[in-house]
Amino acid sequence: MFTYKMNDELSLKLVEVRDAEDVFELTNNSRTYLREWLPWLDTTTKLEDTISFIKSSLTGFAENRSLNTAILFKGKMVGIAGYNQINWSNKTAYIGYWLGEEFQGNGIMTEVAKALTDYAFNELNLNKVEIRAAVGNKKSRSIPERLNFVNEGCIRQAEWLYDHYVDHVVYGILAEEWEKNK
Repeated sequence: MFTYKMNDELSLKLVEVRDAEDVFELTNNSRTYLREWLPWLDTTTKLEDTISFIKSSLTGFAENRSLNTAILFKGKMVGIAGYNQINWSNKTAYIGYWLGEEFQGNGIMTEVAKALTDYAFNELNLNKVEIRAAVGNKKSRSIPERLNFVNEGCIRQAEWLYDHYVDHVVYGILAEEWEKNK
């Protein structure tokens, strides 16, 4: 099992099937809020959808292709974050995340992204970490910007979001840059 403690209040743990009800409830409680920027809300409408996501996540972890964790803040599950993909041939991890609406504004996701970046470089010996966010998603974009990731450009019409395409900004940081920023 994967667990990673950042401080007394904040930690990550591998998301497991037994977490499905909590993940689904958190999703439901923030459904309208999350739907603005995440394309999967309309296909996650029942507990079984969340269980399928978790089982797929566990397969990705077992095959060393990804890592999806539950974010625990003061012992309560508040979101999901991790590596959507790990590209071992290019030594790159792609971080993805979401946080329940009521937990926004506490600096949680910045700390989580920092910890995941640190882990990618110091434990997995990767060379690069990327975070992608829709151009208009200012909250999500502020996280890599706060952590001194480099804006590497924009991918036009990168994602279909229910009824329209959104452009993505790609942020990246190299291991050597991360060490200099500490």
